[in-house]
Amino acid sequence: MQFLVIEGNIGSGKTSLARQLAAELEAKLILEQFAENSFLPKFYKDPERYSFPLELSFLADRYNQIKKELIYRDLFHPLVVADYFFSKTAIFARNTLKPDEFHLFRQIFDMVNDNVPKPDLYVYLHADANKLLKNIKKRGREYEQDITAEYLNSIQEGYFNYFRGINSFPVLILDVNEIDFVEKTDHFMRVKEILFKSKYKLGINRLILT
Repeated sequence: MQFLVIEGNIGSGKTSLARQLAAELEAKLILEQFAENSFLPKFYKDPERYSFPLELSFLADRYNQIKKELIYRDLFHPLVVADYFFSKTAIFARNTLKPDEFHLFRQIFDMVNDNVPKPDLYVYLHADANKLLKNIKKRGREYEQDITAEYLNSIQEGYFNYFRGINSFPVLILDVNEIDFVEKTDHFMRVKEILFKSKYKLGINRLILT
């Protein structure tokens, strides 16, 4: 495996798991640079006004980062672990943009998407809205505190709709409602073993951890 993507809804622990795996395996780590996006706090306060500039800025930022980090591979770190995939741009945009805005956005997205390398394994950390909201509250980002279960469920449905069309790389939907890979080392080691010692078919694969 050369390129592993750890994805998930807001508060699912994707960045924490990506960091843990990269440290354990001495892999190159790619993290989404959302904290630097000045539109994000504005979007959570006024979604209708700021959704389009937010999604365009994310598209540009993610494409530039992925192109820089993946197209020019680091010979000293043959494994790359990322806490997002470029397709996330379209998943969130479909959920936040008006139909005419999304149509324009999708035209731009499609022009650059074919140039983005595909993962050897795409992992989606699935957790229900209650667990996500607890995690969001725990980490304490002020601009996230008004996120609702309804919004999280709509994002989740966007991911699942996206997965149904995937047939060029394996997608592992990993149910993590009953585990804590951040606080419990044995849980983390189990997740690691599942990712690297199993083979997955192209398209959707599902696994519940208990």
